[in-house]
Amino acid sequence: MKKHGILNSHISKVLSDLGHTDYIVIADLGLPVPPGVPKIDLALTYGVPGFEQVVEIVAADMEIEQVTIAEEMIGQNEAAYAFMHRTFEAAPIESCSHETFKKLTAGAKAIIRTGEAKPYANCILYAGVCFGNEE
Repeated sequence: MKKHGILNSHISKVLSDLGHTDYIVIADLGLPVPPGVPKIDLALTYGVPGFEQVVEIVAADMEIEQVTIAEEMIGQNEAAYAFMHRTFEAAPIESCSHETFKKLTAGAKAIIRTGEAKPYANCILYAGVCFGNEE
């Protein structure tokens, strides 16, 4: 049995299979999932698990090169926006319209659906590369 890191077998497999510049989406409960993109549904009830909790756990187990958020997060979910900037100080954070964001999700390796019930609590995490010199 695995002792550390992500125990969810679906998420663990997706992260292990990511190559450089592949990406995943962590989404609130309302983000549509495009046909053909695997959905890993973690939502138990409204707010559980929350967006921030899932992002923190995935970020601890994934080499992240870049992050994309919807620009609407800036004015309509200031707490999530501040959280993203605290969490990803070392990675560039790009923003685009929510409509563009939804189109980008079609290329994701997976969408992880949280129970988050606040608007625009979504992000795209792009995989970086570890060459064995990081812990």
